[in-house]
Amino acid sequence: MQEARTGRTAAPVEGLDEALAAVDAFDHTLAAGLLRPRPDRVGGLGALARAVAGSPLAARVAEAAEKAAAGSASEDHLVALAAARTALLGSVHDALVVSADELSGRLREEPAPAAAGPRTTVNLLAAARTWLADLARTGWQGIDHELAGGAAPIVSAMLPEPGLRRPATLLDGFAAELAASCPGAALEHVPERRWADLWSRALLLTVPGAAETPVSGTATGRLLPLGVDLQEHATAAQAQVHAVFEPADGSAPRLVRASVSAPKPDTVVAAGVWRLLRPHLSLLTALGEGRSMELDAMPLTEEGDLLWDDALARPGDPADALATARVVLPTAVAPLTAPLNRHPARIAEPVFLEGYDRRQEGGVLTFTVAGRDLPVDTDRIPAAGPLTPEAVAGSRACVGLLRWDDGGLRLQPLAVETTVRRKAVALHAGAWAGGTADKAGARAEKAATDAVTVLRERAGRLLRK
Repeated sequence: MQEARTGRTAAPVEGLDEALAAVDAFDHTLAAGLLRPRPDRVGGLGALARAVAGSPLAARVAEAAEKAAAGSASEDHLVALAAARTALLGSVHDALVVSADELSGRLREEPAPAAAGPRTTVNLLAAARTWLADLARTGWQGIDHELAGGAAPIVSAMLPEPGLRRPATLLDGFAAELAASCPGAALEHVPERRWADLWSRALLLTVPGAAETPVSGTATGRLLPLGVDLQEHATAAQAQVHAVFEPADGSAPRLVRASVSAPKPDTVVAAGVWRLLRPHLSLLTALGEGRSMELDAMPLTEEGDLLWDDALARPGDPADALATARVVLPTAVAPLTAPLNRHPARIAEPVFLEGYDRRQEGGVLTFTVAGRDLPVDTDRIPAAGPLTPEAVAGSRACVGLLRWDDGGLRLQPLAVETTVRRKAVALHAGAWAGGTADKAGARAEKAATDAVTVLRERAGRLLRK
């Protein structure tokens, strides 16, 4: 096997299993509710408190765990427990990112002092906190439609406020998921980790100022796309473009992202999704055409997210994603992750692999990289592009995202280099983002256009009545 260009093999993460076990124990307690904690589950509160005993949270969390065990936890105590859980998962995130950096050989930005922002108390946030506290006291096994529906008036009041849309959207989705699972007592399986994730994040977002996304500055220079992560649901779709930004001042290149989301009818699928997303992000067209983009003072957050404005970008020269990954990606510096966003599920580290061995066992494709087995998550390959699991299995180079799933790091392919009819070809998950001549893709786009046109006509008739 050729030497894989990914750096050295990362060592197992010490303490990871213990940290996740403490989180699971708390989540198990939360599922039964904190109004009258069951004796067989109250140990999860102590496990969480012991896990953060050496941190600045120790005293507050110990008090909160004691009060919760007695069934007398206040909203502030519940916030402390949510903060401890989030901090513990944040430590897991950080350890896994170090492991991913060892695998990719990547450098990461040094932390800078956080800028102080406005901390205004908002009554709507207090109302949301009360609803979330009621959920924790009831537990997932005790939810009913009345409790789940209690979020609706809060969400309706929050959505008109731009600064509250982030927590409002989270609350709305969380409440809908709970309502679809009522009554909780009849559930055969409770998604404890997922619902505890949503609960703790939503609760911390009710702390004034927590939902802010500081803008660190602006980006002027060349943007080189690596690939796009397309996430599609029945009523919404999101595309997140991962790229390398080369500043015009000659400073070190850095990893950045640009995202766009749009609502969609459930009849719009596959390549038709691009028709909905493309008008809101010109970067998708550049990605599909294999071009770079020139940015002029594009707002950039501390976490590397471009706040995209088409007026501040123009198409640049041709730029091949695989060439960018080979040459520029190894030198790109990764941004830091904000404390509230430090969660293993959010890890998505761009990497370039080549010279790997491949094997397929039981439907699972595995790349062997520098002596380390790396499972490939082919289920994440979208149907809205020419990239297929078969192409990935036959590839010799790959641009992908390192993600943490099912207890380990996995690779989500974004683009591969493979051989078709004895010729080297590149296949990209986002190749159709800017439009396609492919017959299947063109049919899907036409169907999407027809579906949206019909829905707009119907909506117009309803509004005129």
